[in-house]
Amino acid sequence: MREGRFPEGCVLVVGGSGGIGAAVAKCFADAGTDVAITYYSKPAVAGRVRDEIGALGRKATSHRVDVRDPGEVEVVIDQAIAEHGRIHTVIWGAGPLVDQQILADTTHEQWRRAIDVEVHGFFNVVKAALPHFRTSGGGSFVTLGSAGHDRWPDKDGLSVAPKAANESLVRGIAREEGRHNIRANSVLVGVIEAGMFLELTRQGVFSQEWVDEVQKQLALKRWGCPEEIGHAAVFLASREAAYVTGQTISVSGGFGI
Repeated sequence: MREGRFPEGCVLVVGGSGGIGAAVAKCFADAGTDVAITYYSKPAVAGRVRDEIGALGRKATSHRVDVRDPGEVEVVIDQAIAEHGRIHTVIWGAGPLVDQQILADTTHEQWRRAIDVEVHGFFNVVKAALPHFRTSGGGSFVTLGSAGHDRWPDKDGLSVAPKAANESLVRGIAREEGRHNIRANSVLVGVIEAGMFLELTRQGVFSQEWVDEVQKQLALKRWGCPEEIGHAAVFLASREAAYVTGQTISVSGGFGI
């Protein structure tokens, strides 16, 4: 464990009960900071992640929130501050299981749900966290975006398009809030053996033909590990990246190059 990488307080991992979010939360604990995680529908998973972080010697709390509700988001921000004294970093990793559809077959309902959770949800969190960051001397946002920004992955538009909106928000936050020592960056997530990818694989969504085609597009011929997302997020949130803002790191095995 390295000391001094983060200020006192906690990282708030929004979506910390997901496969990737849980690994990110534990990477932050291992890097030397306390953690608050949020969940929506998986209290047992959130509790397990909280206990695993506690076993690493860090304080951990879990909080239920519907990110579509600004009032609930504000309550959770206040709870995390009350429990930990300060939030120094917000990780945005929330999102629903994404239906794999080409755009022509995407329904209005599917589109509205994706935008409501991913884009409105992220804005709600940013809006609630910014006043705290400003009065605390700064802070950091790190979003978990999509490597699909570099090369469009067919049928994944319900994930890529909302995350692209968030990438613009990240740049806006970096530009407007830098004067308050507030940074914002993104990790572009490739195919990771955790969370949504494993669930959709279990459902039979990805054929062998799909696997073979995606593997051809990777420079590194394997799927990623969730901890590899966590390591990138830790770097962007840490003091080592104190002069980095408005940037992306693609953790995708070279997808799109």
